[in-house]
Amino acid sequence: MLTCYVTAVQCEWMENRGRRGPNLDSRFKAITAGNNVNVEGATHKQVVDLIKSGGDVLTLTVISVTPQEAEKLEPFEDLSYASVDYSEKRSLPISVPDYHVRERKHERYVVFNVHMAGRHLCSRRYREFAALHMALKKEFIGFNFPKLPGKWPFQLSELQLDARRRGLEQYLEKVCAVRVIAESDIMQEFLADRLEEDGDQGPAVDLKVLLPDREVVTITVAKAASVSDVYDAVCSRVGLDAETAKYFYLFEIVEYNFERKLQPHEHPHTLYVQNYSTASVTCLAIRRWLFNVNRPLSEQALTWTFWQTVDEVNRGHISAGERLYQLKALQDASRKHEYLKLAKELSGYGDIVFPHCACDSRKEGHVVPAVGTPAFKLHAAKEDGTLESQVVEFHWNTITRWEVDEEGMAFCFQYTRQDNRPPRWLKLFTPYYTFLSDCFDRIAEEAKWDDPGE
Repeated sequence: MLTCYVTAVQCEWMENRGRRGPNLDSRFKAITAGNNVNVEGATHKQVVDLIKSGGDVLTLTVISVTPQEAEKLEPFEDLSYASVDYSEKRSLPISVPDYHVRERKHERYVVFNVHMAGRHLCSRRYREFAALHMALKKEFIGFNFPKLPGKWPFQLSELQLDARRRGLEQYLEKVCAVRVIAESDIMQEFLADRLEEDGDQGPAVDLKVLLPDREVVTITVAKAASVSDVYDAVCSRVGLDAETAKYFYLFEIVEYNFERKLQPHEHPHTLYVQNYSTASVTCLAIRRWLFNVNRPLSEQALTWTFWQTVDEVNRGHISAGERLYQLKALQDASRKHEYLKLAKELSGYGDIVFPHCACDSRKEGHVVPAVGTPAFKLHAAKEDGTLESQVVEFHWNTITRWEVDEEGMAFCFQYTRQDNRPPRWLKLFTPYYTFLSDCFDRIAEEAKWDDPGE
């Protein structure tokens, strides 16, 4: 006699195929016998092969068992959902504050704007929310999901649309409060910013940008605006002339209060919404993009440079030493000329100091790279970033080549050595390898500005 046990899912399928009698209505069904072959413990493939080899006639005996007994016969093979921890909560400032009508390809429809900490994340149609709901229920079987606002076959009034908006907001708040669901690929893909296939730049969004003088300005740009688009909008907003604009650029505030120059292919809005918890106001900032400290600057550029220099002194990137008291006395924008004159005499002025990282020439410990007009410096540090006494300087006339190792996430440069020894390569393992390369390129570019041969 053929004996096999089926899972609850299979039993439900059998029940849906047709009732076998009143005594089986509320119970699971299990195939227990047929063809006089016992296959208890056999694999699915073995059972299928036996059925195929049985000829044209297959005799099965179906019994009725309780769900508890069915589980004893054959527990679910995949109980991964039972091990999911839904108890860990997180507080995400997610909201659906409004909606708007979109028209595209002869279609007119409503999209609901999803925000995180007041920053626009995405705009989604109701049917996209419904698809999210179904996908999450399929992925997280053991979770009791809140009810999604119902469908309505007719055109909704403004009052009904606002009620749907509130319902969708409450749904996201409850679902995203569960950490494992909020961090799932399904939810992240739903919240991710994406461009439309027709190349549409998306709706207008507001971005807050921190200026060097600590003022925060708000600009309105397309959601898919490029780095140059956003920077141009800031320059227009504050009235920065074209010449002065060459000496500053758009940066991202990242770890260690370090600012990273953005790359042309990046989308500032994406960074803006991804880093809502990194900075209290914004993660986008305008910073100096100039190493030549003797370059003539406009009054506005000098004001911005003054405030950035104050920050760098406070962080310890500029070694003020005994001059710190003098600098504190001059720390007012009206005395910026005196402050900057004094700061130019200090070590580290005009440098961009990177977070500590590993170096292939240093077996133990890290280094802190610093790029400046006089030289490229590597300051010895412990693996936790604590500075040590040794500093190695590479003057620019000794550096012959540089490149990035994307696969190894490293920046490499070659320098010449004394005593006719062959040039040597050094490798720095840092996530900011591209920015380091940009700094080297900028140093080389600035060297040509005042070169009469160029």
